[in-house]
Amino acid sequence: MTRDRGPDFLLIGAPKAGTSALHKALVQHPGLFMSAVKEPKYYLCGDSPPPAYKGPGDAHSNQEWIWQRERYLALFDDAPATALRGESTPFYLYHRDARRRIAADRPDAKLIAVLRDPVDRAYSNWMHLWTDGLEPRADIVEAVRRERWRIDEGWAPFWHYSSLGMYGRQVADLYDHVPAEQVLLLRYRDLIDAPAATLSRVFAFLGVPDVPVEEIPADNTRPYVKDGPRTRVLGPVIRAGAWAGQFAPPETWRAVSKPLVAQLQRDGDGGRPSLSPEQRELLLEPHRDDIALLSRLTGQDFSEWLTYREGHTFASRRTSEVTTG
Repeated sequence: MTRDRGPDFLLIGAPKAGTSALHKALVQHPGLFMSAVKEPKYYLCGDSPPPAYKGPGDAHSNQEWIWQRERYLALFDDAPATALRGESTPFYLYHRDARRRIAADRPDAKLIAVLRDPVDRAYSNWMHLWTDGLEPRADIVEAVRRERWRIDEGWAPFWHYSSLGMYGRQVADLYDHVPAEQVLLLRYRDLIDAPAATLSRVFAFLGVPDVPVEEIPADNTRPYVKDGPRTRVLGPVIRAGAWAGQFAPPETWRAVSKPLVAQLQRDGDGGRPSLSPEQRELLLEPHRDDIALLSRLTGQDFSEWLTYREGHTFASRRTSEVTTG
């Protein structure tokens, strides 16, 4: 088997920054072929089984990783001869070894990353796991305070709420291995505000014709689940089931867990409480130097991540103009 069957480009980050929506939009381009399996996670592994991660549901999730090279290359078997082949694993930007493996294995590949306000990204990440019954902490600040312990205990990258948003150090290391001109950094806000123009940038970067895509499909969202008796009963049940799910095929636990998660999310509303100014400041503080580093590396201004204080998503924040003195 030849290496040429692998991807020509990769969507490498960041989690909870619109990567699922962008993947779905790229699928619509006739000149691009996206692997049917989103997030195969191949370059996280290095042709070895996934690490024995120990967070809630991690062992179950590991069964779905495609770490064998031939299985990974087979994802691109159906690509037309003239199409560019791509895949999306938003943890590649974060994972140091993945950055090195991609540079070594696909040195000419083009890399795309979507960057989102790191506090908003962390909040969305925490909410994702909380509403699925996997996150045991009902307060994001408390969950982030336990992040170092979780990393030391071997929890998978999706639990690294704050660390995943340290884009400056990630991009700095990426540029040590890949020429900057092979990397396209997008902003989550542009996917929200200007989807057509953002897709045009992506198509131009990949060197394919600009084609109309009516809209970028909605990203993954979940209803907000309030802390209470239901979460305190069903959450531990779901987490225990996710642990047991490692001993069965992945589709088995998905089928079993579906009614439990639906019950947990029952009566959940679509709105999510905004972070308080105090919460946001606590979550933002570790990122200040990293945001400055990202600005120096890219020559772009990311100071808006330091000045907005209301809301938990860019869409909610843009309705109000909030500045600091």
